[in-house]
Amino acid sequence: MTLVILLLGLVVGVLVGLLGIGGGVVLVPAMVYLLHMDQHMAQGTSLFILLPPIGLGALREYWKQGQVDLKAGLLCALGMLVGAYAGSLVALPLASRHLKGMFGCFLMISAVLLWRKSQVEGRPSRAAEETSHA
Repeated sequence: MTLVILLLGLVVGVLVGLLGIGGGVVLVPAMVYLLHMDQHMAQGTSLFILLPPIGLGALREYWKQGQVDLKAGLLCALGMLVGAYAGSLVALPLASRHLKGMFGCFLMISAVLLWRKSQVEGRPSRAAEETSHA
């Protein structure tokens, strides 16, 4: 089990650094299905896991490349601090099955929105089509 947990951390770390995704998107479902955790336990553990490594590992590399907006980051972090506290107050009294459903809906909506955006960006613009036909 220890090896599975270590490998999970490694895979999630690579995905965070590579895609900039919140590790919880991968960690929470993995902990529910691979480690058989309750949804509440998986979410709480994910928050604990993500606190130090994301802030220290990937941020260092992005900072070195000049790819960090400090003002936006600080303001958003403040909002997340307050929002995460408020969200936890709502989530903890919910039944685990309702929380799983909400998490799944969030992932599906995110997937559809990203897929649709990639389809729009992949199409040539109308001006480009007219230029190529001229």
